[in-house]
Amino acid sequence: MRALPSPLLAVTDRHGHPRPLAETVQAILDGGGRWIWFRDRDLETDARRHLGEAVAERVRAAKGVLTVGGDVALARALGADGVHLGGGSGPEAIAAARAALGERALIGVSAHAAHEVAQAASAGADYATLSPIYATASKPGYGPALGLAGLAAACDRELPIVALGGLDADRIGGCRAAGAAAVAIMGGLMRAREPAEAAQAVLKAWSLAHRAPA
Repeated sequence: MRALPSPLLAVTDRHGHPRPLAETVQAILDGGGRWIWFRDRDLETDARRHLGEAVAERVRAAKGVLTVGGDVALARALGADGVHLGGGSGPEAIAAARAALGERALIGVSAHAAHEVAQAASAGADYATLSPIYATASKPGYGPALGLAGLAAACDRELPIVALGGLDADRIGGCRAAGAAAVAIMGGLMRAREPAEAAQAVLKAWSLAHRAPA
């Protein structure tokens, strides 16, 4: 099982706060975050690349890890460390992404149920996000929240699971105890008045939480 670069995957959303996205990313990096998922998929191609370049520059300077959501070509153009593919991405899509980005590329896949995690593992993904763990406005179309029981059931597999959806520092311990290898957070970081402090709080909660039994 491949080790993930950080227990915190920060998911970008430029709509979350009036400050420029690159500044929010910088604050998260200053707070100890090291893994950034550049999402913002509603932008046109040129605008997204321009914004991605600003984000990538900050991540590189901090010696962090950059994942690009859903666009292998953009990930390659930005010199990203990996790409996050949509749910249902099969072996061919994952192999194509790895061929484009290199064998060491970190390839993630979105999942919303335990059987989708199993499919991602069989397809050759390095990790899967599982959502929504808790109810969240950003994941309204994926059915009811899975809760910690759903997370635990999905984590009983040979694939690192990144818990996503409705998470904050108070919920990190439960996710780690359920077997999550990391947590992904968007709104709680992007909309925070002090993203550095928010990132620090999540990382502290993770360090204090108990791991799932082996």
